[in-house]
Amino acid sequence: MSDARTPAQIEADIKSRRDQLAVTLDEIGVRLHPKTIVGDAKARVASTVDQTAGRAFVAVNRTVSDVKAQFVSEDGSPRLERIVPVALVAVGLVGLITLSTRRRRG
Repeated sequence: MSDARTPAQIEADIKSRRDQLAVTLDEIGVRLHPKTIVGDAKARVASTVDQTAGRAFVAVNRTVSDVKAQFVSEDGSPRLERIVPVALVAVGLVGLITLSTRRRRG
């Protein structure tokens, strides 16, 4: 078996490598094009925002469920022993704020 290549084989190798290099350069050109860079950056930001919004939604949903569990029993009936004191405190705070506002004006 001879390791000697013919000129036609060498030319075919050169053409093949030239074609591969052209494809590689085209890929690099696309990756480094400003529109591609901006598009990639926008996609990363959108992904980050989506992930953050998703985590925020889960956290808020969990908090709402936890608060609801404090005021509603497992069978869905209201827990009056907890609702009434909170309602009284809320009414008292609104009353204090109203009185305070009236005193400042008057």
